[in-house]
Amino acid sequence: MTPSNSHDARQHAGRLFMITAPSGAGKSSLVKALLEHDPEIELSISHTTRDPRPGEVDGREYHFVSVEEFEERKARREFLESALVHGNYYGTSRVWIEERMAAGKDVLLEIDWQGARQVRAQFAGTVGIFILPPSIDALASRLHKRGTDSEATITRRLMGAGAEIAHAPEFEYVIINDNFDVALSQLISVVTASRLNFSNQAARHREQFIALGVPV
Repeated sequence: MTPSNSHDARQHAGRLFMITAPSGAGKSSLVKALLEHDPEIELSISHTTRDPRPGEVDGREYHFVSVEEFEERKARREFLESALVHGNYYGTSRVWIEERMAAGKDVLLEIDWQGARQVRAQFAGTVGIFILPPSIDALASRLHKRGTDSEATITRRLMGAGAEIAHAPEFEYVIINDNFDVALSQLISVVTASRLNFSNQAARHREQFIALGVPV
């Protein structure tokens, strides 16, 4: 049951998409390609206490903050959701998302399953997409090839992958990222179909619906 304090999806012309995956499944690459393909989607930039990886820029991949600053923001209720993942905190700005959706913009969240639960409890009509690797062996291979994590971190991520994957049934859509081009095509299809949902179309084209006599 959706909590009574959740937002009615029809209040917003924008759509809220959540993409979740175990580390190494290819989520970030798929999100990057989706954003390049579809400029109508805006990526929510999360706050995190983890250190930047090589090539990452503050304000682009994440807002990198200290644990103290993160806790202060959380105390001020600035986050829509927050979670401790692999020893680091992550949080999503509530105000920014509400402003963008009210303006008719689609928003995309790269988020873990814990955060997805928190978001879903507060926003009705979210679209959850879970990215699966073709196998655990393929996941291990990708993590090693990425070359950004220590062996200890890779081992920890692999140990946690099974627990993360167990939450895939909580999402509306599941994409197996075996072939990147196929997975990207499927992701684009999910976004396109979700935009054609009746409540979303009614919010985006309310005046046209009324003129046509469509109940909204």
